[in-house]
Amino acid sequence: MTGETQLSLLLRNMAPQLHDGEYVFCTLPPGTPVDLDEVIGSFREAEGLTVVLARDTAEALGWRYAYVAAWITLEVHSALEAVGLTAAFASALGAAGISCNVIAGYYHDHLFVAHEDAARAMAALRQLAAGA
Repeated sequence: MTGETQLSLLLRNMAPQLHDGEYVFCTLPPGTPVDLDEVIGSFREAEGLTVVLARDTAEALGWRYAYVAAWITLEVHSALEAVGLTAAFASALGAAGISCNVIAGYYHDHLFVAHEDAARAMAALRQLAAGA
């Protein structure tokens, strides 16, 4: 199943959903055992493996973090080759003074914003969708 590529439809149908809980980014040295069932996302960098997971899981594992985030999923099935969606929501969030870290999955884009900015981020995203 192919995702949507037309920007106007992507924006109109974003349907942002805020997940319950707090999420953190941790970096792990090579060879650290990781249970993939506990990880939301990961990316291998030269400095180590970055993982995104629930804050309480990271704390239970003794993993350090510096940023506590809220997780927002854009429910529209966006194609990986779609042009402009990331720029549009990043601009809307930036205009509201909200930092955003994005992970693109096969079906959806996942946004991580500072936990205290979650409500404002949802409002900005809904306003962007309504104006599309």
